[in-house]
Amino acid sequence: MKSGAVDIALIGSLAVLWLTAGLIADGLPASATAAALHRRATLLTGVIAAGTAMLVAVPLVNLGRPGPEPAGTAIVLVCVPVAVVLTVGVRRLARVRRGAAALATAPLAPIPPGLTAGAAHPLIVVPTQVAGLAAVAGLPIAAGVIDVSTALLVAVVGGVAGLVAVAIAIRHGVRHSRLSVGAIAPIKRRPKQLVP
Repeated sequence: MKSGAVDIALIGSLAVLWLTAGLIADGLPASATAAALHRRATLLTGVIAAGTAMLVAVPLVNLGRPGPEPAGTAIVLVCVPVAVVLTVGVRRLARVRRGAAALATAPLAPIPPGLTAGAAHPLIVVPTQVAGLAAVAGLPIAAGVIDVSTALLVAVVGGVAGLVAVAIAIRHGVRHSRLSVGAIAPIKRRPKQLVP
């Protein structure tokens, strides 16, 4: 297998894992029962572990090859969001998983609003989705289509990535805020009064 094909396979696998993690994280608050939330949170933890292992594997595979490799350059884009996932997101995800496990013994138990809001926390969802998008952005670099030696290209990619990250963060921040209101003060609707 040629060097370029190896780089594309490595970064492609990394992108698939982190995009999968982002999709699972996005669906956490949509779980209907505590058991379903526990299953999704456990699956997300496994996919994050696999994505982190793949991130570590990329430089190890390139270690024996001479010269700079595009895959090594491409993973730099993924390192920051993965660091946020590992330092902050995994801890919050563990809280959600433990909370769901405590309620999972009753299979049809509804999820408390606080647990749903915790599952929708932006620090769980946003870094995983940004890591997936960063890995996808690294594919053209790994393929050798984009030369990252120019400062202008790095600035443009950084600016676009920053705007995408802000848009994702706003979306999930609004969703988390909406779900948090229900956890703090559940709002009950009054029944409609019939007009005589």
